[in-house]
Amino acid sequence: MIRVVYKMGREFIDLFEEWSKSYDDTVGGHDIEYQEVFKHYDRILDSVTNRAYGHVLEFGVGTGNLTERLLKKGLKVSGIEPSPAMREIAVSKLHGKTEIVDGDFMDFPKPEKVDSIVSTYAFHHLTDEEKEKAIANYGKLLNTGGKIVFADTMYQSREAHERAISDARQAGFHNLANDLQTEYYTTIPFLEKALEAHGYKVNFERCNQFVWIMEAEKL
Repeated sequence: MIRVVYKMGREFIDLFEEWSKSYDDTVGGHDIEYQEVFKHYDRILDSVTNRAYGHVLEFGVGTGNLTERLLKKGLKVSGIEPSPAMREIAVSKLHGKTEIVDGDFMDFPKPEKVDSIVSTYAFHHLTDEEKEKAIANYGKLLNTGGKIVFADTMYQSREAHERAISDARQAGFHNLANDLQTEYYTTIPFLEKALEAHGYKVNFERCNQFVWIMEAEKL
C-alpha cells in the first residue's frame, strides 16, 4: 500500500527562515528578478483586505504586511505562520495587536467561527492534492456567505506555466525560474473545479503578470 505523506508546505520553512531577513525589501521591488511578481504589491494587499470581513483566518502571515491592513480595517485576525523567523518579525511589527501562532494551511488551531480565510503569496506551497484537501477543510469552518480570498501566482494553463519558466530563463532570472519549477504553482481551471465541487462560487482577477486574486464564496 502506498502511504501519502502530506508535507503541507513545511518543506519550504528553511527557505523562509533565510528570506525573512530581506522579505520586505523583496516585496518592495528591490530584487529585479521578482519585481514583476510583486508588482502592485500594496494594491494587491489592499484588494484582499477590502474583500475580507468579520473574523479573518490568515494563512502565511509572513512579516505581517496583510495582517497589519486587516487590523487597521478593524477586523479580528487569527494569524497562522510556520516560520519562527517570520513570526518574530510579524509580532514585532504588529505590536501585540493579534496573536500569530505556529501552523500551516492544513494543520492549525481551529477557531470556533470564521467569516473570511485569506492568504497572499503562499498557497503555492501546497501540492494540488493538498490544495483540494485544504479547500474541503475550510468549508467546515465557513458558514454560507463566508469567503476564501487568496492572492497568489497561478496560471490559466500548464502551457502558460511552462512559458513563464522559459521566459524567466531567457531573461537570466535563474532564481525565479527555479522557484517556478520547484514550488507547486497551479492553474485557474484546477482551482475553479475544486472550489465549485466543494460548494463555492468563485471568480479570479488578474493583478500582474504572475498574480491573481481568487475570491470564493461559500454557497
